[in-house]
Amino acid sequence: MSARGMLELVGTAVGGLIGWTGEPAPAADPAALRERFADLGVTVGTDEADLAAAVRAFQARVGLEPDAVAGPRTVHLLARYAKEARDLHGFEHPAAA
Repeated sequence: MSARGMLELVGTAVGGLIGWTGEPAPAADPAALRERFADLGVTVGTDEADLAAAVRAFQARVGLEPDAVAGPRTVHLLARYAKEARDLHGFEHPAAA
């Protein structure tokens, strides 16, 4: 197996562990992160420090290293939990509709 094939295999396995289903990666821009937090009922201020604090708190809550960096694992978990919250409440975020 080539190195690229091995990396794709590992990436798919890690994605499965964090709930990624092979769909396009969720956006990690500040506006998208704030929308996902809103889906969870968390209001994040407009300041960059507010967003970093929300990311750090989320990471600590879900067992990730609380480094305030919205990396792939953090973003995928945030998107997954936000989707579950929307499904639980029976609605779609207006931007997703």
